[in-house]
Amino acid sequence: MPERWTRAVLRFRGPILVLWLAVAVVGVLAASRLTPLLSSSFAVPGTDSERARTILARDFGERTDGVFTVVFASGRDRPALQRRLDAAARTVPTGHAAKLIASGGIAWGDVDTTLDLQHAKGFTDALRRAVAGTPRAYVTGQPAIQHDLDPILSADLRRGETIAIPVALAVLVAVLGLSLAVLVPFAFAAATVLATLAVVYGLAHEILMVSYVTNLVALIGIGLAVDYSLLVVSRYREELARSSSIDDAVVRTMATAGRAALFSGASVAIGLSLLVFMPVPFIRSLGIGGLLVPLAAIAATLTLQPVLLSLLGRAGARRAPVARLLRKVGVRLPVLPGTVDIESGFWARLARAIMRRPRIVLAAAATVLIVLAIPAAFLHLTPGSLSALPSSPESVRGLTLLRSAVGAGAISPTEIVVDTGRPGGARTAAVHAAVVRLAHELTHDREVFLVAIGRTKPYVDASGRDARVIVTGRHEYGDPAEQALVHRMRNTLVPDARFPAGAHVYVGGGPAQGVDYLSRSYGLFPWLVLGVLVLTYLVLLRGFRSVLLPLKAVVLNLLSVAAVYGLLVIIFRWGVGADLLGLYRVPAVEGWIPIFLFAMLFGLSMDYEVFLVTRMRESWDHVQDNTRAVAHGLERTGRVVTAAAIVMVAAFSGFVAGHVAGLQEFGAGLALAVLLDATVVRALLVPSLMAIFGRWNWWLPGRREAT
Repeated sequence: MPERWTRAVLRFRGPILVLWLAVAVVGVLAASRLTPLLSSSFAVPGTDSERARTILARDFGERTDGVFTVVFASGRDRPALQRRLDAAARTVPTGHAAKLIASGGIAWGDVDTTLDLQHAKGFTDALRRAVAGTPRAYVTGQPAIQHDLDPILSADLRRGETIAIPVALAVLVAVLGLSLAVLVPFAFAAATVLATLAVVYGLAHEILMVSYVTNLVALIGIGLAVDYSLLVVSRYREELARSSSIDDAVVRTMATAGRAALFSGASVAIGLSLLVFMPVPFIRSLGIGGLLVPLAAIAATLTLQPVLLSLLGRAGARRAPVARLLRKVGVRLPVLPGTVDIESGFWARLARAIMRRPRIVLAAAATVLIVLAIPAAFLHLTPGSLSALPSSPESVRGLTLLRSAVGAGAISPTEIVVDTGRPGGARTAAVHAAVVRLAHELTHDREVFLVAIGRTKPYVDASGRDARVIVTGRHEYGDPAEQALVHRMRNTLVPDARFPAGAHVYVGGGPAQGVDYLSRSYGLFPWLVLGVLVLTYLVLLRGFRSVLLPLKAVVLNLLSVAAVYGLLVIIFRWGVGADLLGLYRVPAVEGWIPIFLFAMLFGLSMDYEVFLVTRMRESWDHVQDNTRAVAHGLERTGRVVTAAAIVMVAAFSGFVAGHVAGLQEFGAGLALAVLLDATVVRALLVPSLMAIFGRWNWWLPGRREAT
């Protein structure tokens, strides 16, 4: 960080501190009002499923993401149940009840609305009160499930924070001792998280922001911000020992560790920024939420961090006398490896061992990652899974009852919409004959449970322009069998029905939306990968001033990501350790997980790469001895990287402790990635490779190191 910038910040430390306090207040208010604005939708603009959804909303007065399903545990006295459903539907704006269906000893019917998911979920309680007089009536459907998940996600966030914050405190005390310096990373993290939530609150009024975003911002924000600030505070202590003034120590700290934190934050931001260009709103909103965290951390590093260091001063950075007093009475605080004696401690010994046998270390560490990466070939994806939800909410209990009686497909049927392009076109003999042929073929499909067609509303709109076929499958919308049914409809069954020229047929509804979501997401995923690789290389080329080191970092990160994908298969699909850890065992990983993990992990893994290599670069610039530079960098950063990794793993374990399968997968992936990165990759692979490369580590065309 330029000296002039840091000194300017220190001159205006008062106004900067007041500004961040104001931001924190706004963030607290925003966080308290954010949940009602959040929702999750897998809609994909420009696809057949989205065109079908648009027609249903425009001509039939329905939105597939705003449909409630009311399940009655007994199917007897259907006329009375229908009247109850009709009356209940009137409690929801634009709501109207569909005809009840009875099968398997139960009855169920939809309450169709024109509301989007975000607004529909707010009427869940009103609908439940309206059917409360009927014994064992359950309100489910996407809006009700979303409504029930909101408090669960909030509780999961609190649980995650109770894990992350105490662990972070213990680690900071172990590294920094009992001193005011421990408070600086927490103040930095609070500012980062609250600033991010304030921006998310503003954006949620204009664009879709998914329900997971609060958990994502809080726990990732704690992990990232504490990591960055820990690095900076640790370096500040070193600089105080050789600086005559506090301001000089702050300037030197920000020029070294502060610069590393900025490059690290930029690397994380680059990976997540490309998600903003994904054509899938669900993934794009996750990307926006994730991107705002490192951007807020960068802003805080540029402004708030120097101010906090200057306020800390010498006295605040010094270990408190109580630590010495505790040692005198036999109480010892936890000490991380290498914190007692950097030159002769654990990390110094490890560095010398790697320098002596770098090829053996390289082969062993690479073998571990490759073996873990092999199961990634068995990774299966799903757009989502209603079965991987907490079992206690009413919406899930209703879904379970429906699934056990008739199959999970009843909760989210496929909607085949026929747009003839003219009023009355859907009532012609040719169109009706094609609809009948399609329905006939569907009833013989092994995956289809029920097909509904007709010549009047709700199967033909009021103008007679559009017709629709409602298809209930035997599996839930994200199941591979249901995805295969959508492909059969589009590729075989609809073409074979021979609709007349001019009629456009769109396969929509939840299952088709899930298929389009995966197709669009992974159609662009290779370009996302390429973009992350190129941009990360360019950022690290500037940060490391080396051609080879950024290339090495990119290759190792790809191997790390593959290993994490393999671990997700091992834990969640194959169930190794899942029961012991209280995790879901699922046949497929949610589709957003590998994409978001890749973008996030590529940035996070750069944290430790930047921390480690920039310190090695400093040593190289002084001594021009590769062995000494690599060993010195590992000695000086090993303990901080270990501490940062523990904090990060604790933060991400907050996701794992939750009750939603997708967040468990996400948290486990992040935690395992950080653990691998801080141990196998940064502690073993990076120094062993750099020992083998020798002076080529620091080669950059036109620089003196090339000679």
